[in-house]
Amino acid sequence: MPECLICGSSVEEFMSFGQMPIANAFLNQEEFSSEFFFELRIGFCSRCAMLQLTELVDREKLFHESYAYFSSISLRMEAHFKQFAESVMKTKLDSADPFVLEIGSNDGIMLRHFADRGIRHLGVEPSENVARAAMEKGVNTTCRFFDKDLASEIRSEYGQADAILAANVMCHIPYLHSVADAVASLMKPDGVFIFEDPYLGDIVEKTAYDQIYDEHAFYFSVSSLSNLFGQYDLEIVNIEPQSVHGGSMRYTVARKGAVTAASSVARQKDREHSNGLRDLATFHQFKRNIETSRDDLLKILHREKEENRRIVGYGATSKSTTVLNYCGIDNRLIDFISDTTSTKQGKFSPGMHIPIRPYEEFVNDYPEYALLFAWNHGQEIMEKEKPYSAQGGRFIVYVPSVKIMA
Repeated sequence: MPECLICGSSVEEFMSFGQMPIANAFLNQEEFSSEFFFELRIGFCSRCAMLQLTELVDREKLFHESYAYFSSISLRMEAHFKQFAESVMKTKLDSADPFVLEIGSNDGIMLRHFADRGIRHLGVEPSENVARAAMEKGVNTTCRFFDKDLASEIRSEYGQADAILAANVMCHIPYLHSVADAVASLMKPDGVFIFEDPYLGDIVEKTAYDQIYDEHAFYFSVSSLSNLFGQYDLEIVNIEPQSVHGGSMRYTVARKGAVTAASSVARQKDREHSNGLRDLATFHQFKRNIETSRDDLLKILHREKEENRRIVGYGATSKSTTVLNYCGIDNRLIDFISDTTSTKQGKFSPGMHIPIRPYEEFVNDYPEYALLFAWNHGQEIMEKEKPYSAQGGRFIVYVPSVKIMA
């Protein structure tokens, strides 16, 4: 059995999604023959309650100078990170000259709010192209991977941080012990580490298996994170559920005893116990639910194609790579995938090699059906696509269940 990356115990593998390409590696036709694949397997550690991948991809293959995701493409995420930043500025920056650090700062979508206020800050972003975009916005950024060694350099140059932030990043980092150690070193005695990631309870409840892909090494619960941070004299002192990314949790971590923990933390741990998030049996049922979701989706796609109806994918997301490859959906079922990101247009989806076309092609010739890969932005998309629905277009969704929506 593989070894748990958090506690060293044995991890029980309960599912393989088969051979999978890099989720964000949208490619040109001449790259098909050299495309990288690995086996996407997932397992559960009963000792520390951490759900995790059991085969990891080298980080340099995931985060690099051609990284395809820019956070600022979504207006909803712009609003979300503005709120996040303003909350931190209002409640956590009491010192005379505060310093804020963000791990995995992407294109500066959150840190620019601190930069605009003249607050000392530093973003750590390993993907060169998005780091460059942040710097062009005036966000102080270093293009590095965050770990204990870099934390030591940052502390020497900037001092300790009032607030360390991360969003949809911690679950990407397999070497979490180095990160937790670095955070403990970099935080002021009364400082905080605030981060948010997709929440395991939402993933299981919604059968959101497309959250499982190469970048997401871990799937967090309050219980599993408490086991990690407790090893570094840190504790979770507050939690705040978030609706973004299909259901996330924002965690506030502080030094043990520095802050009285909110009662919601203990309540959530009890809820996780009641909901089976510490039990292997829950994840065997999760596997069965995933298989049912796959079968139901394929039935709809095959039925509509047999009736000669056009189906177009909506949103060339990382998550779509898991769905397309696990279900075996290729361009015989989907004509193309529509996406607004210019760097993806003209390329092909990882593994299944479905063409990625500009959004204008979707608008100029509406298909009968759009398979909604960007379901976590569903509310924003449904509002935007009222003209499509008014002309009889319908969305096929698969989270939390497979169905056709007007």
